[in-house]
Amino acid sequence: MRIGIVTFPGSLDDGDAARAVRRVGAEPVSLWHADAELHGVDAVILPGGFSYGDYLRPGAIASHAPVMTEVVAAANRGTPVLGICNGFQILTEAGLLPGALVRNENLRFVCRDQWLRVENNTTAFSTRFDAGAEILVPVKSSSGCYVAEPDTLRALADENRVVFRYVGTNPNGSSSDIAGISDPSGRIVGMMPHAEHAVDALTGPSDDGLGVFYSALDALADLLQAS
Repeated sequence: MRIGIVTFPGSLDDGDAARAVRRVGAEPVSLWHADAELHGVDAVILPGGFSYGDYLRPGAIASHAPVMTEVVAAANRGTPVLGICNGFQILTEAGLLPGALVRNENLRFVCRDQWLRVENNTTAFSTRFDAGAEILVPVKSSSGCYVAEPDTLRALADENRVVFRYVGTNPNGSSSDIAGISDPSGRIVGMMPHAEHAVDALTGPSDDGLGVFYSALDALADLLQAS
């Protein structure tokens, strides 16, 4: 399985995402923001960082990068896409996920290990978890507060599209404690916490994040079998 990882100017966690992909036995493929193709990858990860310096809004400029034309087209064809932190912001700016990520409630950068609850274990990036499982994953952001119109929040809840919620302390003031959501198909997922920093208990708070990447392999195997 070949999983593309897009690097934008200002990306910080593309190398960590590649490490996580290797750790589950897949092949990471480096994609550049100016690429006009995805080089035949089976899935795409938009990593964390501060693309284009977070000018205008986090993810706003990156959503118009040449590679995003191909990412949006691939996502609309059913290719699994995961956005982590800044990647989640890019997905909302590109219109692939609803809502927006705004400044944290306390207007400060938050960096901490955070417990999450798995609300939906049927998406392309959550099937390896039990529904209701609690996992420990780092969060590090200054604009991680998820907001959306009341009708959108109701739809996310009614359609079981909230994938992860913060447990205990809400680190950024996100509406309904939302830490991650999906599109209606479950193949596009955005999450603010950094699963790629929780793939080895020796270097992170846990290896709970591995489930996100193993789930992607399962989803790709299902797509391959279906084709």
